[in-house]
Amino acid sequence: LSKKVQAIYLWWHKPVIDRELLQSLPNLKVIANSGAGMDHLDLKLVASFHVKMANAPRAVSSSTADAGMALLLASARRLVEVHHIAISSNMDYCEADILGVKVSGATLGIIGMGRIGYKIALRAKAFEMKILYHNRTRRKAQEEQAVGATYCEKIDSLLQQADFVMVVVSLTPQTHNLIGKRELELMKPTAALINISRGAVVDQEALVMALQTGVIGAAALDVTYPEPLPRLDHPLLKLKNVIITPHLGIKTDKTTYMITEEAVENILAALNGLPMPSEVLPS
Repeated sequence: LSKKVQAIYLWWHKPVIDRELLQSLPNLKVIANSGAGMDHLDLKLVASFHVKMANAPRAVSSSTADAGMALLLASARRLVEVHHIAISSNMDYCEADILGVKVSGATLGIIGMGRIGYKIALRAKAFEMKILYHNRTRRKAQEEQAVGATYCEKIDSLLQQADFVMVVVSLTPQTHNLIGKRELELMKPTAALINISRGAVVDQEALVMALQTGVIGAAALDVTYPEPLPRLDHPLLKLKNVIITPHLGIKTDKTTYMITEEAVENILAALNGLPMPSEVLPS
């Protein structure tokens, strides 16, 4: 059937797109991805076979933004910790043991103000948060004003001011270990890091050390490196000030359906020689 295949729809990075597969499909025209991130693909390799690529940013942005805010709130109010207290056989605790961080009026720093980052800003505005953001390109003035966001040209300024730092960037060679030891030490000792991008954007060893030594207050991670973490005794899994979820950003019933719709829309456009709504070009 190899000569009949004209399109591939990737779900959770499967099938693996390598040179051998591309060589085996001479009539392949398009690859559609079930999500926004494209770091699992060698974009230049795919393009060298004259195959178009598309992702699904419209379908995933709202659900991913929801997940980011859920992690922020869960971390701020220590929901996992207090859940275990509430269901324990001896629910004996001091009020000081369960004090959380007030979200309303706190400062949120968003690193990566693309489609998802902007939707997070919209949600944060509803929580009366002060919003800072760092991005490769500055948003238009009216977009900043709509969410009350202030642009930080340097990431350092954002890290020093934010009570919560939300990482929402694509994984590229430039963003690999974007948040490392130096960046963590710039953050407030009470601050929380929320990562909903890719695990490799954060230096995990540096993060573990920062959490263990009080350099930062907490972390909430929807992504790790690798996924899942390789062993149950991984240091991140032992820390009370860490929440980890299994990359659930897009995992809702409606979003799954919308992703497939967006992928099909891109595939049909490519096969019919029409512009693809979500085409991704190699950088």
